[in-house]
Amino acid sequence: MNINKWLTATAVSMGLVAGFSTATAQDMDKVEIKTEKVSGNIYVLFGAGGNIGVSVGADGVYIVDDQFAPLTEKIKAAITALSDKPIRFAINTHFHGDHTSGNENLGKDGTVIVAHDNVRVRMSEGSFVKAFNMRTPPQTGHPLPVVTFNDQVGLHLNGEQARMHHVSNAHTDGDSIVHFEGSNVVHMGDIFFKGSFPFIDVGNGGSVDGVIAAASKVLSMIDDDTRIIPGHGPVTDKAGLTAYRDMLATVRGRVAEMKAAGKNLEEVQAANPVEEFVEANGGFGGEWPKAFVGFVYASL
Repeated sequence: MNINKWLTATAVSMGLVAGFSTATAQDMDKVEIKTEKVSGNIYVLFGAGGNIGVSVGADGVYIVDDQFAPLTEKIKAAITALSDKPIRFAINTHFHGDHTSGNENLGKDGTVIVAHDNVRVRMSEGSFVKAFNMRTPPQTGHPLPVVTFNDQVGLHLNGEQARMHHVSNAHTDGDSIVHFEGSNVVHMGDIFFKGSFPFIDVGNGGSVDGVIAAASKVLSMIDDDTRIIPGHGPVTDKAGLTAYRDMLATVRGRVAEMKAAGKNLEEVQAANPVEEFVEANGGFGGEWPKAFVGFVYASL
């Protein structure tokens, strides 16, 4: 599989991690930030990279994830249309650059960056994402979270609690979901890709079992009226997350059975254990279904 060729062709639409290519950076001026109300105080911004959750209210603004640094001014303009108050906090759901590259710009403005302990570790020590052969050097100063937590932490703003829950070894080893309890909204970061097979960063602590466990945890917390913001893709609900979790569990079982029988990765990919799920999860197209099977195989 020529993953680099595929990545170059689809980098702008995917926006999974920062620094894909020079073309990606050049195309940032073409990106439009679109705003959608989710429920209660919560909005979502779609641009390039991870979906941004936004809470607005009397206490100010705080956001979940902040996409790429060249988009910060566009993102701030979209938020200004919702509130004239400053962005007080930015929560990072994990360390990948399409969710954290705006940290530096926001930090310089006085926004407090919040994330799980491992996000700060990955960013401060530097990271390597094997799937995309992409290395990020150690970061210091404004890009780094200044408030970190190891299990849960809550923000009490805009008339509700936002509870951040760390979920172990899912998309990475530093993932958090953010539950806006009063608005009945959950932001899941890249634990949840709606309409496409997920990227599981096995080299940085991710695993299919962790993603399944995290999805099951969220399902146990919500009801039929809950709105769910995925890391990538449109806003959905409990039924959408259930279908995603069940797909993951089915594919995991098939891949595990074949791996236990001694089949190598190429043989498992050739068996196409995702065949009936491609139509509903083919958002990235190309060879991504094979890549996804590779992530599952590597994490078992």
